[in-house]
Amino acid sequence: MNVWMGERGAEALPQPVMRPTSAILRGGDARLFALRAGDRLTLRNLEGGQPVDIHALGPEDALAGMPEAVAGRTEEIAAALPPAAAEALRRHAGGSVLSASLFDATAPAGAARTLEAAADLLCVVAAPGGAMAPDAQDTPTDVLVEIVPAAPRTGEIPPPLAPEMVADLRIAAATAAAYEVKAGQYIQIIDVDGRQCSDFLAFDAVELAAGHEYDLDPTVTRTLMGSSFSGPGLHSKYFDQRMKPLVEVVQDTVGRHDTFLLACTAKYYEDMGYPGHSNCTENFNRTLARYGVTERQGWPAINFFYNTFVDAHGRIGMDEPWSRPGDYVLLRALTDLVCASSSCADDIDPANGWVPTDIHVRVYDATCHFPNGSAHRMTPDAEPRLSRETGFHSRTSALTRKFEDYRGFWLASCYSAAGPIEEYWACRERAVVIDLSALRKFEITGPDAEDLLQLAVPRNVKKLAVGQVVYTPLCYDHGGMIDDGTIFRMGAHNFRWICGDEFSGAWLRDLAAKHGLKAFVRNSSDQLHNLAVQGPRSRAILAQVMVTPPHQPRIAELKWFRFTVGRIAGRPVVVSRTGYTGELGFEVWCHPTDAPLVWDAIMAAGEPEGLTPMGLLALDMVRIEAGLIFAGYDFSDETDPFEAGIGFSVPKEKPDPYVGDAAIARRRDHAHRRMVGLDIAGNEPIGHGDPVHVGRAQVGVVTSAVKSPILGKSIALARLDVSVAEPGTRVEIGKLDGHQKRIAASVVAFPHFDPQKTRVRAEEPKTADPQAAPPRSDAASVVTDDPRGAVQRGVAGP
Repeated sequence: MNVWMGERGAEALPQPVMRPTSAILRGGDARLFALRAGDRLTLRNLEGGQPVDIHALGPEDALAGMPEAVAGRTEEIAAALPPAAAEALRRHAGGSVLSASLFDATAPAGAARTLEAAADLLCVVAAPGGAMAPDAQDTPTDVLVEIVPAAPRTGEIPPPLAPEMVADLRIAAATAAAYEVKAGQYIQIIDVDGRQCSDFLAFDAVELAAGHEYDLDPTVTRTLMGSSFSGPGLHSKYFDQRMKPLVEVVQDTVGRHDTFLLACTAKYYEDMGYPGHSNCTENFNRTLARYGVTERQGWPAINFFYNTFVDAHGRIGMDEPWSRPGDYVLLRALTDLVCASSSCADDIDPANGWVPTDIHVRVYDATCHFPNGSAHRMTPDAEPRLSRETGFHSRTSALTRKFEDYRGFWLASCYSAAGPIEEYWACRERAVVIDLSALRKFEITGPDAEDLLQLAVPRNVKKLAVGQVVYTPLCYDHGGMIDDGTIFRMGAHNFRWICGDEFSGAWLRDLAAKHGLKAFVRNSSDQLHNLAVQGPRSRAILAQVMVTPPHQPRIAELKWFRFTVGRIAGRPVVVSRTGYTGELGFEVWCHPTDAPLVWDAIMAAGEPEGLTPMGLLALDMVRIEAGLIFAGYDFSDETDPFEAGIGFSVPKEKPDPYVGDAAIARRRDHAHRRMVGLDIAGNEPIGHGDPVHVGRAQVGVVTSAVKSPILGKSIALARLDVSVAEPGTRVEIGKLDGHQKRIAASVVAFPHFDPQKTRVRAEEPKTADPQAAPPRSDAASVVTDDPRGAVQRGVAGP
């Protein structure tokens, strides 16, 4: 199967399909597929409500099962495709063009349609949709395209990443090949059929011609990069013995490689009882001989796709590679190179899934441009998606190069002009902006939308008013947490769920199907990016630029955990009074294409107030001080809301059942562990996972820790056995092996900073303005007006 695809935009490049029998069509896009006679094509409306059109180009009646097909025009269809796919369509199209609509906006989630190719043909699948306004919920969503070939196929590879190829090399199973690469060119190493290792060598070509062998050195690389292997982003380079970088990693769709072990050697097979077995080291020696490279008994290669690990006892183990058919690593040469790649010959253990297969190498011209990224999969069988830039990236990237891949988006760690400490104080004393567009957003609509959320979360969603927001966990049946997030009530049957984990949307969708609820759960993460504006001066800054219609609250009127709709710089936005800093703050939600204008307007208004961009490093500091929990650190699917420190989000009485209610009730009455704060003696660094002891016994674990600038001491969040969780209890944090070195600490209540939440709840000082709007008269409840649980913690309000 060949697939041409690409993102929107005139300069878009075709992107690869990672698995040869399925692909994701992004909402609002179109893709071109080549089918052979007998292939079965299934289109699955994953989230429901997404129109899907199909255009068949080939002999008449070449695609059986098309409903009410009408004649189409090649040029009109090509206009909807990215340039590379459009050119491929024009080049290969022939015969008639038939078009049909397979789904409309009423299609339920999971609806599918299967067609069969009666002859070889091209077909274009389109998922039409436009930009979603921040206060709308008509997001285009993804469609799964599955192709079952008439006969099994192996050895097929995705189309090139770009047309400017300078080399195209197939490396047969259990062999190796050498090739030359110029500075700036790109090297794509592809696992053709999946689960196949490929050792990689590179030499400085100029030095090699002069008789000096300077090749990749894994030990130097690990030392300089501080990682077991390099990956896309700031720590992307591989070095030689001189500490000179030879290549950098640009893209990686696997994220699991080895730099500790040699390429397989004759000795390994001899020791295992297989003398004379083909091996990568001897294959390298032969292919590099023409360059005068000295033979070695074992090559210290970069072992791409080799799945090794170090266990708790320090032993290095291995298993089958994580790579799937078509997975690849893309490198960029930083100097002229002589390279060699292998298809590993190992067939006596799981290193290559027991059956060695081919590797394919492509070299692209230096004029190409490929974005940096690692592949992310929501589920193990999902198509990978490379890290992407947020709508604010054009502004943030002008201010820093320190980005990290956070849940599939490049977010700033800190900014060059300030740094984490200065950004921290800007948040506590003035105001900051934080790009948090990696948050996942889901539009939950339909007549049973309220019933779905009432079933899904512990909160009483029926009490939530339109324009109101509530914080809540999402739990499994056993009481463990899937995620935490906020629910926005957009209308009577309209909600927005904002969280960290994309899986929660799939879980909600499955829950609706299981209970026969008429509710759509559609992912709008690519339609809605967000900028947090936080700090004591945040309200004054946003009040200058936010324009609201008369029926919506102004910024000065916006209450804690409520939202309003309006415009900034003439672009539509939703602004909520929410945040993750423990300070007065807001979050601005806009379409990605509007993000630069929104950023510019807010920064211009905030300049006199000392508004500063803030990255994730400083954000982690303020959120720990404020006692705000973080997935993977402070909670997991083994942690219930009480153990995560958010028991306030689980009311004891709720009129309706919800997922996990029995387990949560049992855990509430028979708690084993509790989240607490720790005050730590001294200045020793404390980190996530450090054990907490009373005497020799371990009684808990540190989940998050920070040296607090405003408190002047080290503090931590920790999950402890209930027997030692009372404030004042003295404990010790174990370092080294947990016993050789101990750090004294004492249990305290959390949050450490502003426990009464006076800052985050602060209201605009009242004025005598006769035009001011009257106070709201709607009834309050603990659930909706105390979303972070101050009342349930026994803390007095401001």
